[in-house]
Amino acid sequence: MLLSIVIPTYHRNDLLKLCLEALSPISQTLDKRFYEVIVTDDGNNSNAKKMINNEFPWCTWVKGPQVGPASNRNHGAKCAKNEWIIFIDDDCVPDKNLLFNYKKAQEENPNIDVFEGCIKADRPQMRFDEESPVNLNGGNMWSCNFMISKKIFNKVGGFDENFPSPAMEDMDLRETLKDNGKEILFVDEAFVIHPWRESRNISFVKKHHSAYVYYSKKHKKIREEESVLKAFKIYYKNCLFIFKNMFKFKFKGIFKHFLNVNYSLFLNLRYFLLDR
Repeated sequence: MLLSIVIPTYHRNDLLKLCLEALSPISQTLDKRFYEVIVTDDGNNSNAKKMINNEFPWCTWVKGPQVGPASNRNHGAKCAKNEWIIFIDDDCVPDKNLLFNYKKAQEENPNIDVFEGCIKADRPQMRFDEESPVNLNGGNMWSCNFMISKKIFNKVGGFDENFPSPAMEDMDLRETLKDNGKEILFVDEAFVIHPWRESRNISFVKKHHSAYVYYSKKHKKIREEESVLKAFKIYYKNCLFIFKNMFKFKFKGIFKHFLNVNYSLFLNLRYFLLDR
């Protein structure tokens, strides 16, 4: 079993360096002969190529198509030489046993074509206006850590490049795989560390909603599960989170977070009641 690790990047050399250091042959417990690492670079004037050539000669740099994250990931998959692809984001730090545990999981479950890895935050949350795609129990298949058979990835068409905004392509791929009868196995031992990032503003909430609308209309099952009640349940959950943590976080970032939560509710209600 041979692995191809695909890392899309865009002007984040400092973070990419940490990611590659964790994937180096001296860091990973899996022998280098079992894997290759491909960095697909969407940057315009990026120095990633120079950094990789000088510091990580075992890694392959390829120029990305520069039309968005989904296309960049698909491009990396096309460059992959091996039968299994692991997608990792450039701001993640893989555990030293990540590759070994993915390989072990596949060998123990030869009938599974998709494996979802664990994502841990680098520290406890300290503010309301920060986010990290934590995934401790599975069921998400975030694009920053999962493994898939290249044959199956190509069969379902990879990541959908037609989303109006760069969001939810991983959830879309997950649903497409399920629609094709593919089981997704969670491997908690195959984990990466993801930092907390400042949450995006109102304009991103609007773009994310447009991606959600596209995703919803594409998948009948998702569309059937939508309701005004569900929207309010999500809103209630967010408000409860604010109430429980306002003193713990010392109100840091609470206004921005509350504004985003309310705007998201407004967009969802408008979609459910008027636009569908």
